[in-house]
Parts: sequence; C-alpha cells; structure tokens
Amino acid sequence: MSRGRHRRPRISLIPRRVSRLSVALTAGGAGIAAPLLLAGNAHAAPVSAVHTAAESPQTQKSVQQQKSGENSADRYTVVSGDTLYGIATAHDVDGGWKSLYQANRETVGDDPDLILPGQRLTLEAPQASRSGDRTEQGAAEEAQPAEKQQTSAEAATQSYPDNLDGWIREALSIMKQHGIPGTYEGIHRNIIRESGGDPNAINNWDINAQNGTPSIGLLQVIKPTFDAYHVPGTVDSQYDPVANIVAACNYAADRYGSIDNVNGPY
Repeated sequence: MSRGRHRRPRISLIPRRVSRLSVALTAGGAGIAAPLLLAGNAHAAPVSAVHTAAESPQTQKSVQQQKSGENSADRYTVVSGDTLYGIATAHDVDGGWKSLYQANRETVGDDPDLILPGQRLTLEAPQASRSGDRTEQGAAEEAQPAEKQQTSAEAATQSYPDNLDGWIREALSIMKQHGIPGTYEGIHRNIIRESGGDPNAINNWDINAQNGTPSIGLLQVIKPTFDAYHVPGTVDSQYDPVANIVAACNYAADRYGSIDNVNGPY
C-alpha cells in the first residue's frame, strides 16, 4: 500500500508590528506624555499639528485677537513676571490694581495674584467707575478719607508677636491696605538672604556704604530708597522691622512688580 504524504498547509504568521509613539503635548507649560498605539508603521505628527493641539484656550484667544487686529491702548497682553499692581501702575489705571482686577475678573479668575502670560486684559475701569456711579464701598471710603490715611495705625492696634513672623504679618496687613503686593514666602525668603532676620543688620562694605548710604535693616534698604518709598503711618526708621519691610516691598513693587519677583540683590 502506498502511503501518501500529507503536508499541513504552511500558515504564515505575520506578527502585528506595534509601534509605540509618545507625543509630548505641551499645555500651559506642563509636559504630558500621551502614549499612542498604532498598528503598522508609526508616523510622527507634524510639529505644527502638535503645537496647534497643545495651545491653551488663553493662547488661542490671544492669537485670534492679534490676527483680527485687536490691539489698542486700552488693552494689554500679560507677559511672564507681570502682576496686576505693576500693570495698573505702568498704565495709570483708574482705581489701581483692584479696579483692573474687577474689570478682568472673568479672565483672571478668583485669584488676583495669579495671571497667566497671553491673557488679554482691558485697561478700562469698570463702567460704574467711569460713569461716576460709586459702589457702597467706594462711597464709604470717599466719605471718610481720614480713615484711609490711618490704615497703618489700625493695623498697629492688632497684636503681633515681636519676632520675624510677627513683623512680616504686620507688614502684610499694612501692605494689603495700601495695595502693595507681596506674600509671606517672598518676604521671608528675601529677609533671610539679605539680613538673616536681624533688623539691626548693616552693610558697611559695598558700594552703597562707600558712598555714605549703607544698606540697613531686614531687607537692607538704603536711606534714599527708604525715604522715597516709606509708607506714612509706619515708623520713620530703616531699623524698624515693619517700616523696613513695607518700604522695601513698596520699592520692589514699583521696580519689579512684587517682592516675590526678587531673587537676588535689588
């Protein structure tokens, strides 16, 4: 009997080639890895497509406004390092940073200390302020100008410990009432770097000392700067810790937008 040879059909097993592609999407400055599984050969998305997909709503809105030609003296685009106080001061916004915040609250959100590059702000005061209509708070402040001038004295009536923590918190209370920006962390960080927390610290060796105006106090302020940015109601002395902090933060706000933006000699 002849035997037939049966061959099994050869089945070609073609493994599915799976490529793993991680596309880095940049959203608001944060890198997010988004793994994509693609069968067959993987093709990287064009760079332009990635960037288009990664643009934040604020950036897209800013780009659209620029393309449409919306750029006038009464609008401003936020850049890195900006603060509402600095913008309001630089553009002479009626009502200061508080008015600027009210006019742009929908854009800025609930935290006036957090503004993002690319946001478009209106520099016009709210309608009520422009038309002369006063809010209850505004009317009360206008009716009692003496009260506004005594804000520093009111802060002094509160009880604060006579140490670095108490000096900073008292200074922050005064700064808040005068619209001077700054945070506890930013003030504390700069004090430790400048004087180590010693209100009697004095620099007798740098160029200021050689010119006869040594840097003095917690935030190492020279006399001309202290005099120019001294806040009425605080002690008229560079050695006074609270007066020193408030004057230095007032100066830093004028020059750098906030003491929080100071990370070295200033």
